[in-house]
Amino acid sequence: MAYFKITYKLGKKRNAIVLEAPNKASAMEAFFEKRLGVLVKIEKTSKPFSMVFKELDEKFQNPIKDKPANLEKLISILDQIAVMLDAGLPLNFVLAEASKNEDDKMLKAIFEQIQQDIEGGKGFYASALRYKRQLGPITLSMIRLGEETGQLAESLQHLTSILQNIVDNRRKFKKATRYPVFIMTAMIVAFTIVTIFVIPQFKSFFEESQMELPLPTIFLLWLESSIRNYGPFIFAGAFLVFIAMMIGYRKSEKIQLFMDKMMLKIVIIGKATLYAMISRFTYVFMVLTEAGIPMIEALNIAEDIVDNSYIKNRIKLVATAIEEGRGLYQGFEETKLFENMVVEMVKAGEASGSLGKMLEKGSKVYQERFNYIVDNIATLIEPILIAAIAGFVLTLALGIFLPMWNMVNLA
Repeated sequence: MAYFKITYKLGKKRNAIVLEAPNKASAMEAFFEKRLGVLVKIEKTSKPFSMVFKELDEKFQNPIKDKPANLEKLISILDQIAVMLDAGLPLNFVLAEASKNEDDKMLKAIFEQIQQDIEGGKGFYASALRYKRQLGPITLSMIRLGEETGQLAESLQHLTSILQNIVDNRRKFKKATRYPVFIMTAMIVAFTIVTIFVIPQFKSFFEESQMELPLPTIFLLWLESSIRNYGPFIFAGAFLVFIAMMIGYRKSEKIQLFMDKMMLKIVIIGKATLYAMISRFTYVFMVLTEAGIPMIEALNIAEDIVDNSYIKNRIKLVATAIEEGRGLYQGFEETKLFENMVVEMVKAGEASGSLGKMLEKGSKVYQERFNYIVDNIATLIEPILIAAIAGFVLTLALGIFLPMWNMVNLA
């Protein structure tokens, strides 16, 4: 679409209007339909500031934002809808009641609009499709499945269990990493404070002694000088690098892939992330296939809920294997993400017709491993924290006391 400035004459007075149109002919046609006056001149122009401001204002005022909805709030409203539908209430009434009691402005607006569309003759899935970004692909697929099979209440109950599993894993992970993050942050703050306020007290004393300083002391003095003289620039540079990395992560697939792959190599955290993603994928894939969604579509939906781009790329190989006519277990094997035990379970499930049961067992295997790491993360990470604290204390002790011991020996 382009913008055209049309100058026209009405009586003896000249006016101008800006119209949006794909080409000049369409702009002229739209102008003549308005019957504003006699066309004098038409020229292409940039988007008027008034229109830009109006669009920004409408976007700001619109409660439906271009971001995923709060999962816990979404689970709550979907659960209400499922319960009321199971009681035999009509869908439009259910949506009206659920949105009426919702305090999340975005979800309230979305389900109010869906309810209006349904009353206007649209289907639930067709109306919800425009909110794919907010509701997520798995929500839309389960709504579609429920609508097509006539078991919407049951599909939404399956959906809430899937989403609740995702929320629980995220909550456990955040809770488990809170303590180590707090300890590491406290250590960094303490080290910075000691470097800035304690080391300078010894600096003049060491300089006056004119003795050869040991390496730990030189390091501490260099660190103190760097922080004192270049501290603001260091922090500003670190902040800019962080922002650049975040922008690169969002804009570049290569950077995202590299960073997500590196994330999986972080001690303990990487394993926990891998187990959480694999467990989530396997569980969702199992639920979708058991609910009757075709295997390729179920794989694509389950893949979409994996947050790590490296794991997601590997999982694509499963769908590729199916499309090429090979077995599901061969796709699982090619990803190099699943252990032989799980691959064999999938193979046995395919052969015996009990794939859902085997996928459920595989999901439990990874869920239990994730739970073990999360429940014992403080114990597992304790040696690393102790080593870091020991290194912090040792560096300070050697940096401050070694020169004093040397002076005593010289005396």
